[in-house]
Parts: sequence; C-alpha cells; structure tokens
Amino acid sequence: MPPAATAAGTAAGTRELPHPTRAEIRLEGVLHALSDPVRLSIVRDLAADSGALFACSYFDLPVTKSTTTHHFRVLRESGVVRQAYRGTAKMNGLRRDDLDALFPGLLDALLAAAARQAAALRSD
Repeated sequence: MPPAATAAGTAAGTRELPHPTRAEIRLEGVLHALSDPVRLSIVRDLAADSGALFACSYFDLPVTKSTTTHHFRVLRESGVVRQAYRGTAKMNGLRRDDLDALFPGLLDALLAAAARQAAALRSD
C-alpha cells in the first residue's frame, strides 16, 4: 500500500508512488506487463530515449484515460517503469538499469522482436 500523504507532502506536491525495489522485480511480472500491445508500445517509446522522462499525456494511446492509467500502473508495479509526480504531471521513465541487471539482454531482445513484428505488420 502506498504511504499516506502528509499535509506538508501534499502541499509541496511531492506525492510518492510505490515501486518495487530491484530485488522485488520478478520475471513473470515483467513478462506479463510487456505481454500487452499497448504497454509494449509505451515501453518501446520510452526505450527510444531511455534517459528521458515523459508525461502520461505524451503517449498517443488508442484507449481511454482510465485504461491508460491502468497500463501505467501495471508497468510501475511490475518494475518496468518508474513514475514520479512533477507538479500535476506523472512522469515516466524506463527502469532499464534495473531490468538489464536482473535479466541481461531480455529487454533488448523483446524490443527487437517487437520492432520486427511491427515492421512485418506494416508490410502486410
């Protein structure tokens, strides 16, 4: 459960979101998170510029706002992304260092496979 917001924390706009530690990230959770095409597309966009942080609104997703929120929550809770509030925007960044340390080559292999699949679908 997320920690309760304090009056000072809320006033300053620094709400914390719960994230798994590196040791808590599990392969099956990562694979589940990346098994959805919408979540995979989010990760592909983040991986294209993995050092940057992007607001949820940056992503042009074919789903409702509430479904977008769900997808980002799955990615955060599985340890694939890190989210932090900047004012009212929830910023997202790929946890590449953690994923590469735990599962060497996995993220690159999945992203390469997704790129090949996307290219094949475009050429059909």
